[in-house]
Amino acid sequence: MSAENAHPADGRFMIEAEGVWKIFGARAHEALKAVRDEGLAKAEILEQYNCVVGVADANFKVRRGEIFCIMGLSGSGKSTLVRHINRLLTPTAGRIVVNGQDIMALSEAQLLDVRNRQIAMVFQDFGLMPHRSVRDNVAMPLEIRGQSQNKRWAAAKDALAMVELSEWGDKFAHELSGGMQQRVGLARAIAADADVLLMDEPFSALDPLIRRQLQDEFSSLAQKMNKTTIFITHDLDEAARIGDRIAIMRDGVIVQTGTPEDIIMQPADSYVSDFVAGISRINLIRAHSLMTPLDQFVSQGGDVPTNAMQMDESATLKDMIDAATHQNGPIVIKSDDGTAMGVITKDDLLNGVIQGTEAS
Repeated sequence: MSAENAHPADGRFMIEAEGVWKIFGARAHEALKAVRDEGLAKAEILEQYNCVVGVADANFKVRRGEIFCIMGLSGSGKSTLVRHINRLLTPTAGRIVVNGQDIMALSEAQLLDVRNRQIAMVFQDFGLMPHRSVRDNVAMPLEIRGQSQNKRWAAAKDALAMVELSEWGDKFAHELSGGMQQRVGLARAIAADADVLLMDEPFSALDPLIRRQLQDEFSSLAQKMNKTTIFITHDLDEAARIGDRIAIMRDGVIVQTGTPEDIIMQPADSYVSDFVAGISRINLIRAHSLMTPLDQFVSQGGDVPTNAMQMDESATLKDMIDAATHQNGPIVIKSDDGTAMGVITKDDLLNGVIQGTEAS
């Protein structure tokens, strides 16, 4: 890459994607030029160039240690997009940086090393080797690196303990339930000790109870490990439960990126509104979205008792409703440093409940 075309990576972010396009077909570069020059739509590209637009000008950044969910309906481009991060797919255009490295600038040997050491992927279909034991499946990335059996089995033991499968190391995949097999896939990613986890709808094949349990377990593990995670899902409830931020895709385009609360409270368009219409807001709306700033509340004649209940700005609507049942006055909302920043009345809580009811 020439000096004038170089873009230094931002150290706050583990993953940076800039202007990523993926067009499938023999005339992909012609089709891309037509999109850029003439603004052709996806259907027109298919008709005129026999090419399919999989990802269209995707831009996003993932902070270190963040769980970043990419979601959309089938065919929206979410799985196609995530496969560019470890270059299982090569973009038609665009730039992808992982941990400061331009993925497109890597040689084949360097790319293999990045895939083996820095980026682990967990698939929906588990991807377990049926002729290997659970322990050997978990230890496989370390075997590829050439580590001794003692070292890789020790790492596998620790990883299996983290996913509560310590007693199953000598079993084979067919002896495990679907949920347990998915835990093995997650343990394999943990044992690899990669900086980045790519998870492509890992829980979607499981029954609802096991799926919810694994969502909770993964959220807890992610906090402990502080791994940067891109999590692909078509389920907004799942994304809202585990994601720090969510990107919603439609026809290859990222139409909105934000926290679960941002997306539910301020949908970018009618597509996103329809997407979020079925989710309850009561556990997602937070105090800072409902409060009246303290100065404004006082200037409007509001009275804040000296013994008013105080809650953090991150408190959910459910938390505040529960708290309001124990006192009659307004709730004072505090910032992270403990400074009073706003006030929430029972009328505010009622409005929040009405909004949540309308959304569910």
